[in-house]
Amino acid sequence: MTDRLRNIQYKSTILDGLYRVIDAVAIILGMVLAVLGAGEQPESDHRLAVAAVLAIYYVVAEFTGVYRNWRGVSTQREIACGVLTWTISLGILFLCATLFHFDHSFNRYALVSWYLTTPLLMTTARMILRTIIRWMLASGVNQLGVAIVGVNELGIQLAKNIRDTPDLGMKVYGFYDDRPSSRLPAIPDHLGACVGNLHELVEAARRGEIHRIYITFPMRAETRIRNVLNHLGDTTASVYIVPDFFVFDLLHSRWSDIRGLPVVSVYENPLLGVDGILKRVSDIILASLALLILAVPMLLVALAVKLTSKGPIFFKQRRYGLDGQEILVWKFRSMTVCEDGATVTQATKNDSRLTPIGGFLRKTSIDELPQLFNVLFGSMSLVGPRPHASAHNEQYRKLIQHYMLRHKVKPGITGLAQVSGWRGETDTMEKMERRVQCDHEYIRNWSLWLDLRILFKTVFVLFGDKNAY
Repeated sequence: MTDRLRNIQYKSTILDGLYRVIDAVAIILGMVLAVLGAGEQPESDHRLAVAAVLAIYYVVAEFTGVYRNWRGVSTQREIACGVLTWTISLGILFLCATLFHFDHSFNRYALVSWYLTTPLLMTTARMILRTIIRWMLASGVNQLGVAIVGVNELGIQLAKNIRDTPDLGMKVYGFYDDRPSSRLPAIPDHLGACVGNLHELVEAARRGEIHRIYITFPMRAETRIRNVLNHLGDTTASVYIVPDFFVFDLLHSRWSDIRGLPVVSVYENPLLGVDGILKRVSDIILASLALLILAVPMLLVALAVKLTSKGPIFFKQRRYGLDGQEILVWKFRSMTVCEDGATVTQATKNDSRLTPIGGFLRKTSIDELPQLFNVLFGSMSLVGPRPHASAHNEQYRKLIQHYMLRHKVKPGITGLAQVSGWRGETDTMEKMERRVQCDHEYIRNWSLWLDLRILFKTVFVLFGDKNAY
């Protein structure tokens, strides 16, 4: 093991310990603030509860992975994992207290306050620490040397992702491939070059220049992959296989069986059974609350639409819904014309068809609010792939592979694409392809937590997106 690798591992150990100290301080401070906020003073029962929950928390954390390797783990996932661990730990504490009839005099207000304050303190401290770590990694401190085995489209994409994400703390030293240079695709200059063959890769790993190795061969190249793994088994580098996109989809598909014969669902609606019920119930509750809160503002918008331009208040357009079935999507009218035929022209910047208040309605997405009724009646969801005009669907399904898979779930008022920077006009094929990729990613990774994150991000996107008009 080289001195550099020892140094990286030493710093990772320090960071792991720092996270544990932060969590302990947050739990202790959370209890103190909760007790003082309830007008009491910390007593022996409080100290005993803190000691017990700390012990439980550290045990539960080993199962939930709170202190996993921090490189590449999103802040949201880390925070969610911490909140889950804290909730489980506190639940276990009071379950044990109830089962063993432990006599305590805790103020209920203090308990609720402790439960809410602690994760808030944890989150604040972790975000500050994360910011410092990102700055250090982007500055080149504590970077891991990375090698990519295989000069191909997947390997080049991996190098680009690493380069575009400096806070991963990785530096690509180069590509390695045994094939003649004449058979290798071109690598963009800013992403590196093919610096050697497999033998040279093994030697570089033995010298400690490379800490992580990513193999990007297609899964059908089993013989080549086994050969690489056999040679790298004589090094101490960490080795990862990056599955090609087809295998990746299979790995994330649902497995079932027909009388013992395994089958893989490649294309399927993920919102079946309990998940579908959970999403529908949350849609009804949240859409109803939104309509109650926004009833008066929506009436004012309707009045403004009527007074500022000729035509109906609402605009109804045929779009594709679940399983590609046509639905009528409602909007506040923002244009002087209502296109819903075989050809629909997308809105552009400074569009002459906009009504006096149409630009504002579209910029803030207020024109989409009537779709809350679509959600309530079941043709749409709060979160999902945005429905396109039927004319656009027929156009793009012929141009973009797997386009129609976005209709395996209900369309949404907002979606992953919209909060990922792909909201607004799709004036290039690349923009539409990226939007569809986001839709597929959403369907593959759906969870109620993901829906809530998208809804939360949507609030901020509404007032800061330059692509909406």
